[in-house]
Amino acid sequence: MAVLATVSALVGGVNPGPAEAAGLSVRTQHVEYFPGPRAEPRQVTVPASAPGRIARPAPTLTGATPAVKPLQRTGPVSGRLDLVVMGDGYTAGEQRDFAADAQEKLDAIFRVEPYRSYRGLFNIWLVNAVSDESGVSGDPAADVVKDTALGSSFFCDGVERLLCVDTDEVARYAALAPDADIVFVIAHSAKYGGAGYSAADLPSGSTFHGVATMSSGNDRSYLIGAHELGHSIGHLADEYQYSGYGTYPSAEEPAAANLTVHRDLGATKWYRWLGTQDPSGSVVGTYEGGGYYEAGVYRPTETSLMRSLASTEFNVVGREAMIAGFYADADALTSALPTSRPVGQGRRITVCLAPLTGLADPELTWYVDGRQVLSATGDPSVTPHELGVRGHGHKVTATLTDRTTAIRDPAVRAQATTSLTWTVR
Repeated sequence: MAVLATVSALVGGVNPGPAEAAGLSVRTQHVEYFPGPRAEPRQVTVPASAPGRIARPAPTLTGATPAVKPLQRTGPVSGRLDLVVMGDGYTAGEQRDFAADAQEKLDAIFRVEPYRSYRGLFNIWLVNAVSDESGVSGDPAADVVKDTALGSSFFCDGVERLLCVDTDEVARYAALAPDADIVFVIAHSAKYGGAGYSAADLPSGSTFHGVATMSSGNDRSYLIGAHELGHSIGHLADEYQYSGYGTYPSAEEPAAANLTVHRDLGATKWYRWLGTQDPSGSVVGTYEGGGYYEAGVYRPTETSLMRSLASTEFNVVGREAMIAGFYADADALTSALPTSRPVGQGRRITVCLAPLTGLADPELTWYVDGRQVLSATGDPSVTPHELGVRGHGHKVTATLTDRTTAIRDPAVRAQATTSLTWTVR
């Protein structure tokens, strides 16, 4: 699957954690955490291994293979974003609770646009990670220690709301799913907290591109997952800033779609959206501060889900980038009929359209040798003969184009187009 952007690579460095500050020689990971349910996120560096104060043996996948089941399957793994969800701190007798908690969190995340409209581009897999004890370490206090499958712990490296996991164990469980692009860990706790792990710091050989942790029993923790997918799928930068970070240190344009060094409105990446009333509450323009820096860099709106969890919406620029990310890693048009084999004139060609809704506006069209057959528009099953093909060597093409108004950039529109072509023998 396509390589997704990492959080730390978007705009620069992060704040060191206690272990790094002390000069200890340990493997570390950059993570993003959320101090409160309506707070701006923060970046820290923590040890890659579970905190030393948690004295527990490393869990192993012994005995019966943990159950893996599809919560949602909309298409082949090769044509979908595969989201793997696992729980931690759920005992063998609490796996039904995990499934219910996971469903609740996912339903909340997929109420946020554009996830809501493009949920049909996702497969969702549940992996039962059975823990010996119920609950997770650090809940309710720092001295609480639980023996769990994934080593989830609040007070990670001294930060109360930072909910760390053993990413080596996460990778082992994720490998049990048919495929994994993104991983969510639902910690069995009502305490608010979570974290986002970028791809660069995950265990070597990991097939997924980000991990988000969130507590199960807090009604705002779902926004952690929604925010982290903004990084891993939409390649979006954080739009918040740190006091004292000063001026953005480069004249080069940031790679992320939602930051620019150009204050001139017409020079921004999002010039097509200027003046639009945004779902996050302000008008699209240039607002100074973002990517951790206070000056010299601009974001599209006053606030958004990429700036603060007080907001439950992506801005329109973020939405467009997210849709581009969906289509970079998923296909809205698939077929069980291989395109590598010639088809006869009477062979029925059937295509499957991903179940897109809301903002999405998919249109299916058919072509013979590049010329559109208008009468077949929207028909998911045709034969070459029905399209007017006579003779051999002709090309039959099915094309799905998303004409959503949430896209204004022609380059993104091109990404939102999928075609399949068969040769008629």
